[in-house]
Amino acid sequence: MSDKVIYVMFDDDEVLKDGAKKLVSKGIKINEVFSPFPIHGIDPIIGVKQTRLGIMAFLYGLTGLTLATIGMRYFMVVDWPMNIGGKPNFSYLQNILAFIPISFEFTVLCAAHGMAITYLLLNKTLPGMPAQNPDPRTTDDKFVMEIRLSENSSMTEADLDAVIKETGFIEIDKKDIK
Repeated sequence: MSDKVIYVMFDDDEVLKDGAKKLVSKGIKINEVFSPFPIHGIDPIIGVKQTRLGIMAFLYGLTGLTLATIGMRYFMVVDWPMNIGGKPNFSYLQNILAFIPISFEFTVLCAAHGMAITYLLLNKTLPGMPAQNPDPRTTDDKFVMEIRLSENSSMTEADLDAVIKETGFIEIDKKDIK
């Protein structure tokens, strides 16, 4: 079963946003927008939901803090206690102030790396994954809006074309995908 996809190209992000508003107001579902940079304000227009990346960052940071605390306690108190600057390490709590910079740095390290890896996995952009960009010009200076006919079954292709022609586009490309 194949689906027809319409790629509508724009040369300005404001024209794309205005066109997206017109299309959505007429009940057309926009599947994706490809652009060379983030377009602020496009997400609520096309119906992209908020991500949970902030929650994941907190969990990754909490994991980093836990690992740092367990590691410092084991290395500096249990395994090889040292008397540094006249401060014996008989317990973790006696020297917790000395461990704060390490705890902070390891928390940030785990949160940043965890968010980056999660972002790349969710967007399927890890090295070796096939690119899903419909037009290479979207990495330079063009903007492409993807509209699937299967998601807009209430309109015929001719009606959809008529509404798209009011948006200020510069190019339309139609493809059958499987």
